[in-house]
Amino acid sequence: MLASLALGPAQAGTTDADRGLEAALRRHIETLASDDFGGREPGTDGESKTLRYLAREWFTIGLVSGTNDPGNAWFAPVELVERAPSRSMASFQRNRRMLGLPATGILVLTSGPRQLLEDAPLVFIGRGDGAMPPRGELAGRIVVLLDAPPAGMDADTAASRQDRLIEAGAGAVLTVLDGERTLEAVAERRTRAGYALADDQLGGDLEAFVTADYATGLFGPDWPALVKAADTPGVPPRPLPLTGTLEATTRETRISTHNLVGRLPGRNPERGAVLLVAHWDHFGTCAAPPAEDLICNGAIDNASGLAVLTEVARVLAKGRRLDRDVYFLATSAEELGLLGAHAFAENPPLPLASIVAAFNIDSPAIGPAGQPLTVIGHGRTELDGDIAKVARSLKVKIETNPVADGFLHRQDGWALLQHDIPAVMVSSSYSDPARVERFMDTTYHRPSDQIGAGFELGGAVEDVAVQVALVRWFASVKNYPRIKPR
Repeated sequence: MLASLALGPAQAGTTDADRGLEAALRRHIETLASDDFGGREPGTDGESKTLRYLAREWFTIGLVSGTNDPGNAWFAPVELVERAPSRSMASFQRNRRMLGLPATGILVLTSGPRQLLEDAPLVFIGRGDGAMPPRGELAGRIVVLLDAPPAGMDADTAASRQDRLIEAGAGAVLTVLDGERTLEAVAERRTRAGYALADDQLGGDLEAFVTADYATGLFGPDWPALVKAADTPGVPPRPLPLTGTLEATTRETRISTHNLVGRLPGRNPERGAVLLVAHWDHFGTCAAPPAEDLICNGAIDNASGLAVLTEVARVLAKGRRLDRDVYFLATSAEELGLLGAHAFAENPPLPLASIVAAFNIDSPAIGPAGQPLTVIGHGRTELDGDIAKVARSLKVKIETNPVADGFLHRQDGWALLQHDIPAVMVSSSYSDPARVERFMDTTYHRPSDQIGAGFELGGAVEDVAVQVALVRWFASVKNYPRIKPR
């Protein structure tokens, strides 16, 4: 279950300090989400303007560079590669005779630069509901899978069948689209550009998708019997009198971008550090004429998170010096797959084991003041008990909100968790499912995500206070005395 913190009776925006904080947040968002910043797309002039603005603000507040790299002060390079499908080819033989199949009706894809599998035997495994065949029965073979899952298979298992077959050693997976998915839908989704860190070595996967009509021509008189056999639970692998050659290539574009890393020095940095994270990137120009508004400004997602991050830094820098260092990380390429957070963890400026707690800040301007604060990632770290102590110190209530768990994998905290960094996201943004759904349906990743009349900042103001309290607690050696082995 997920926990949430319900704010106490004091409401944001009711004091001069709260009104001043709201004005500061608004100023940051108006700048970062302005058309002049072009939607903050990595590798563009909008990135340069964004990072210069944040670095200037952080330096003025009193932070120092957190890269711990004299050659790259403040700005940590992140090298990305954009891959888009380029060429797709397939041919099949039955008893050494080439089949005259149409070029349409099949799509071959790889995530790497090029992948080729020649004269590989085909083996049929039905709907993938049986035990995973031994690696020896999959290696170097094209595994034929029916797309429509069997009754009772959950959606996550159904969606991961191809990946599990590749991981188990299949040379390629050929999926017959016999259910609701169409080849056009697969092509629309899978032929978009994909992104990865430039150091990631991809290319071990090879997938093909075919229509049911193409499968009829490919498998010939065997096809009806294969479909019938697939409806028997746990159908064993069945070798087919066919071989195939599949090839897919992608075109690559390199993108140089940066994370921004600042640090508030503590008295005892040898006792570890606390990390605060917010992604700076968005989508740039995301619409086309005849639409009048072409820029995805990303005011809520995530100029508001950067604003909160910056004002938390300001409050902490004005206060008593903390025991532990506090790192402030503005990540690139979150929208492209949490890549900036992964790059930070793969080339960190401090030992990852020394990070005692990490808090991600994403889209805190969805809700008004007085909303519960959802803890996304509850139960996945050892932070929960101390978060509860912070809640009690603020005289706030702890509730549960399992709906928010759906956002766990969609934010930078998830990337940090994959690298054993104890990370959660504490925010009021996700506590009202109806409000979040309206945001997703009308504003999220659209040009309409921009600041204007009625832009709600009450929840973001309260989030600043909560983030400050969390950092002060976890940066205190007395309150949180140890670095726990991981």
